[in-house]
Amino acid sequence: MADMEYVNLGRLGVRVSRICLGVAFRGQRDDDVAVRVIDRAIDLGCNFIDCANFYGRGRSEDVLARAMRGKRDDLFITTKVWSRIGDGPNDAGLSRYHIMREVERSLTRLDTDRIDLYLLHNWDPHTPLDESLRAMDDLVRQGKVLYTGACNFTATQVVEAMWTADRLGLTPWACLQNQYNLLNRWEVEPELLPLAGRHGLGLMTYSPLAIGLLSGRFRRGQIPPADSPWAQGHHDFDRAMSEQTDGVVQSLIDVGTKHGKTPAQVAVAWLLTHPEVTAPMIGPDIPEHVEETFGALGWQLPAEDIAVLDAASTVELPRRYT
Repeated sequence: MADMEYVNLGRLGVRVSRICLGVAFRGQRDDDVAVRVIDRAIDLGCNFIDCANFYGRGRSEDVLARAMRGKRDDLFITTKVWSRIGDGPNDAGLSRYHIMREVERSLTRLDTDRIDLYLLHNWDPHTPLDESLRAMDDLVRQGKVLYTGACNFTATQVVEAMWTADRLGLTPWACLQNQYNLLNRWEVEPELLPLAGRHGLGLMTYSPLAIGLLSGRFRRGQIPPADSPWAQGHHDFDRAMSEQTDGVVQSLIDVGTKHGKTPAQVAVAWLLTHPEVTAPMIGPDIPEHVEETFGALGWQLPAEDIAVLDAASTVELPRRYT
């Protein structure tokens, strides 16, 4: 297996592993196995780990705290705030009240004195943007947070946040996090990719395998594996595994066969061909999944294979009339 690669987080000096480990563990209920997954990723050189207060209602942060004991100072840890974590009127959103309360809870669960990257998990239409940004700036000034950013914001929302922070003299964002894969290109490629590149923002991309659809385990007309979310009624498999999706999977298989790689490794390698992407985020449930996905490193997709995957995953965008 290739050695881990490290890159700067956008324009900043801090260096993170080329692949980020997500520790939501939605498909792994055994905490001991979850800890072993994190241990394996760290052993292979991963120093970039992502969690959120919402994942498992704190379980993600609790498990990560177990795994990083004695290793904390060598790891770059991300967690998030916004999601509903209770039934109370202030148990969700991006108010100063909610942010300040939840950061303390996350610090306690993570058993750490700082959060390296604290992310607004989603846009909050019910809170003034400057209130959220001022709260995050205060956390940076207090030393409880080193860097800030946001998840799932549109390009327009990112620009508004950047303008607001600049106007008020607040800490600029370091990183964005959005879904990006061969089946979901057009929420990111037209505007967010060039925006991140132009302004030196890091970009973490989640769901690189589209909840497993790009792993090669799923094919059109077949019953999805019983241990997958697609077989458990969480998603509409027949609708998701369209003729085009199946064609993308076949292209991944064909390219992988040519290079001795699995479809999952090719799907992640395709993401790595985009220089704006700091780190694709993987969500393995067993240590073996870590080892397989990290096999996306140490080689490069040739241009002709990138063209094949691009063509297979291209969708026609609605026309804009001016």
